[in-house]
Amino acid sequence: MSLIPAAPSPARSQPLPTLRGSHRDTGTGVSQRGVREGGSAGLSVFLFTALPLFLPLCLWEISRFWDLWGHTEGVGCTAGLGAGAPSPQSSGGLQMLRRGVSAPCAPSPALPPRGSWAEPPPGPAGAVRALSGRLLGLAGDPARDPDPATYLGLRLGREHNLQLEQHYLERLHRAFQHPYGRSVQAHGYPEQDAELSTGTERPQTGRLALYLLGLRATCPPTKPHRALVTWLKYYLEEDWTGSRRHGHPLTNYYQYGLGVLALCAHHKRVREEVIRRLLEAQHRGRLGHSAVDTEAVLALAFACLERRRLVGAGLAAELRDTVHRVSRSMAEAQGPEGIIGNIYSTPWALQVFLATGMCHTEPAYSRAVAALLENLDAFGTATTMAQVLPVLHGHSYLDVATMHCQEELDTLTPLDMEPPAEVPGNKTVRLVVECAQPWCSELQLYDRRVSTPAAASLLDVLGAATAQEPHFTFDTQDTPQGPYLTQVLGLEARQEKRNYWQLLTAPSTPLLTGVADYIPHDGETLILRLSEW
Repeated sequence: MSLIPAAPSPARSQPLPTLRGSHRDTGTGVSQRGVREGGSAGLSVFLFTALPLFLPLCLWEISRFWDLWGHTEGVGCTAGLGAGAPSPQSSGGLQMLRRGVSAPCAPSPALPPRGSWAEPPPGPAGAVRALSGRLLGLAGDPARDPDPATYLGLRLGREHNLQLEQHYLERLHRAFQHPYGRSVQAHGYPEQDAELSTGTERPQTGRLALYLLGLRATCPPTKPHRALVTWLKYYLEEDWTGSRRHGHPLTNYYQYGLGVLALCAHHKRVREEVIRRLLEAQHRGRLGHSAVDTEAVLALAFACLERRRLVGAGLAAELRDTVHRVSRSMAEAQGPEGIIGNIYSTPWALQVFLATGMCHTEPAYSRAVAALLENLDAFGTATTMAQVLPVLHGHSYLDVATMHCQEELDTLTPLDMEPPAEVPGNKTVRLVVECAQPWCSELQLYDRRVSTPAAASLLDVLGAATAQEPHFTFDTQDTPQGPYLTQVLGLEARQEKRNYWQLLTAPSTPLLTGVADYIPHDGETLILRLSEW
């Protein structure tokens, strides 16, 4: 079974920008924009009450606007990549991005006829469709354990293979039937609460939450067995036991937010005490170094609770205001290349833009979509593909709560993963290890040149360093996004100590991909730095 990461998007080991004003704000926090100034409350009410009333008309008007540009490369709106709009790579699309014009959030209604597109067409739409086909191909591999995140990535796509999706759903049912087929009481866990709360067995909050979201995304939606919802509620309670003792959930706020979102999607209430604790953690900057991912998941959960009227009026207003602040701060945190945090956290930021309707007014949305299209090669695993595809089709996880099962395009075919091209020759990389902690006796702990094959990744470089000098050691943790660097030269990064291994290329540029995905070039200097978040 796939492992829910101890921190979201752990394929990389560098922190994301702090997204709220605090003692460790990077200068992009919304608190510095005066969110309490007059008019901000009115804008929040507008976004969350008036906007849904005219959004369909707005989308129709924008789709007519797209038609004026003609049919370019078969690409539709920037998010949905349907037919009829300029792509970010086309001349019209580039002009729009340069002028800061946002594309519509939802796919264009102009869809290809059933049975068309046997092969992906050229251009961004073809690249996205090919990525969907590769994810479908990986889902069809019986050697891979079924993952609910993969199923969500397929269900929130524009095209489907209904037979293969149904087969994958049946595999998920079988995988979850054994551990969750009985009630919590029948399993005997209430007598083992002390064992769970000590951390000897971590709650499977995130994985079960994704499965429940997947059930809501089926057509027609599958009503979960009562035991599943009870298990998730139980996990959330046990998870929060760790928060009372350690100051954070036993898993993390990312998984906890997924659990709240899944309950909301199935119209289940969450205790107000829990919601206010999440708001406090978000406000005080306690979410961990993977801020964008966690902020986004919590924002989606808050938006769901407010929109489905599962909280009182006063708390709903606080949730609306928080979601709006998070969305704005993510836009301000965007880098010059269009990336928010890093390439893997950018899809999460886009989910927030989609959920709040800011994709219509926020130029950061279009720039981020263009950045994803330019870096699709970075999404090479099933988990990362499933993470990026929903936003490229104009969807967020929030959409599973209101999915309408109309006639679906049963046109997607699975594609095999292409083996990486062989690169002849060798290269030499300079590897530097630094400890930026006050308790380290010196900053630089290691500085050697390492020879590897030309196609070697950073992970391969670390392995070559170990073979070259046995005293050089490192450890990684396997996650769905790939290996996560946890220890170098005996120094371990620990969440409770608020430190992590930051990956940089000299002089100080954080890497946007993980240790297994980044391919250094000949002569490059790579820095592994133990840092605080």
